Amino acid sequence: MRYSYKFKKDPFGITRIILPEKLTVFSDAFEDISTKEEADEYIGYVKKVLTGDYEDFEITLNATSINIKKNITIAEHHYRVDEPFESIIETDEFLELMLIWKEAIA
Repeated sequence: MRYSYKFKKDPFGITRIILPEKLTVFSDAFEDISTKEEADEYIGYVKKVLTGDYEDFEITLNATSINIKKNITIAEHHYRVDEPFESIIETDEFLELMLIWKEAIA
């Protein structure tokens, strides 16, 4: 894993992944993926983009959307008041983070 991360429970007991500042929109997006089954579904889409089965794929969550392309994945936050409104990560690194997130919520 190229990027540092750690997990933290908020005051309500919800697990949150803490990522570097430039990836904080992904932290918000992961928070909306709350079950192992949902994570598996999205992991499947990422793998299909990486293998070329899909040219790209967009996941729309509560406040964020994730646009998965072969080389990069972009997360956008639709309701943030302060920047960053967008975060970009390499798609293979996004897949690795998704797998890490799945284990954390399992």
